[in-house]
Amino acid sequence: MSRLRPGTTAPSLPTTDVTGLPLPPAPANGLTHLQFRRFAGCPICNLHLRGFALRHGELRAAGIREAVVFHSPAAELREYADALPFALVADPEQRLYRAYGVERGARALLDPRAWPAIARGVLRSMPLILRGQERPPANRPLGGRLGLPADFLLAPDGRLLAAHYGTHAADHWTVDQVLSLAAGTTPPR
Repeated sequence: MSRLRPGTTAPSLPTTDVTGLPLPPAPANGLTHLQFRRFAGCPICNLHLRGFALRHGELRAAGIREAVVFHSPAAELREYADALPFALVADPEQRLYRAYGVERGARALLDPRAWPAIARGVLRSMPLILRGQERPPANRPLGGRLGLPADFLLAPDGRLLAAHYGTHAADHWTVDQVLSLAAGTTPPR
């Protein structure tokens, strides 16, 4: 797969989310932060997206629209859509993953840098699953468990402003990094 480079035109996004509603438009002259996550119910993804949900107001105030792609079917993702203030996009055929050059590999889970996030995600999700407040992930998620995350910042004209391809399952931009990139500053590490 070929990775995208800043300055190029990004592949087109779908027009609807997992609920069948149109993707919300980016704020006037705003940016789109496109995230590629793994599968519905992924503990690392849930933990990561909760942070974005908590700070969604800051992102909107900075003119940033969030759109999150999963390689799960829409039916599996719909159960999570109401809890998040941004659009979820189902890509079970992984067309967008291929178009954006998003990879998969054993290093997603085998890299020790991912292990603390895996533990935090499981510890966060387990009580909710046991109380019936959250659905557990599928035993065999469509597309597998070895997907790598990726983040892209898109201009209103579809130009790719910044890209990050994760090297393990927990290697993704933070809210602070997205806000810094959108402001044109060097993102914090």
